[in-house]
Amino acid sequence: MSGRLADLSGPEVTVSLTSDSVVVLPVGAIEQHGPHLPMSVDAVIAEEVASALLNAVGDDIDLWLLPTLAVSKSNEHAWSPGTLWLSAETLLRVLDDLAACVAATPARRLVLLNGHGGNSSLLVTACRDLRVAHGLLTFLIHPFIPPASGGPSTEEELGMGIHGGLHETALFAYLRPGEVDMKQAIRNVPEWMAGNEWVRFGGPVQFGWTSRDFGPHGHIGDPTGATVELGRRLFDEVVGAMAGQLREIAGFDFRD
Repeated sequence: MSGRLADLSGPEVTVSLTSDSVVVLPVGAIEQHGPHLPMSVDAVIAEEVASALLNAVGDDIDLWLLPTLAVSKSNEHAWSPGTLWLSAETLLRVLDDLAACVAATPARRLVLLNGHGGNSSLLVTACRDLRVAHGLLTFLIHPFIPPASGGPSTEEELGMGIHGGLHETALFAYLRPGEVDMKQAIRNVPEWMAGNEWVRFGGPVQFGWTSRDFGPHGHIGDPTGATVELGRRLFDEVVGAMAGQLREIAGFDFRD
């Protein structure tokens, strides 16, 4: 049996969830994504991928979705009015509170499905802290490994399509047709950084940045070639890969 935790009655929780249940918390963001995208991009992607995964593997594993946490750590975009963000300390406390709630059920596995690259390093820390504090088996999965964390980006974007670029724009165009303003889509790639051996997105030297450090537009990448068809293909690839990840998570445990 799989589904959405919020749809259960209180008494149903203890009989529907078991020690084999996998509980997924989609984590998105409400933040500026340049002039061509709405601020809901990361929350929508996290929610839609989670829903698709429920359909894809809900008959194979005991999967339960929590409501999407739409606001997270987005202060790299705080310069843009309308961006909503939590401090690192607040987000960690929120995650700790939610993990305590999950730990009060029979479930033992909690998966953070992260739709916002700016959360990545903090959510790794959260997984370890929640493991220690609540004894849960904790996991972090991404629709896309962020390029700033070593994930792939397109050759045309010089490996720096990290925010509102080609793939993110195409994926959102598929999920929300008509909500992308391609007339406002422009290339904004920091080509001056591409030749760096060490200090670059995906390089071995991490660095602090805000999206305004790369110009006034707010996005970093080249969305100009985004199409719904590309987004459809990317979505299918993402869901297929993450379905495999969840199946492995469902059987994962530490050995004595």
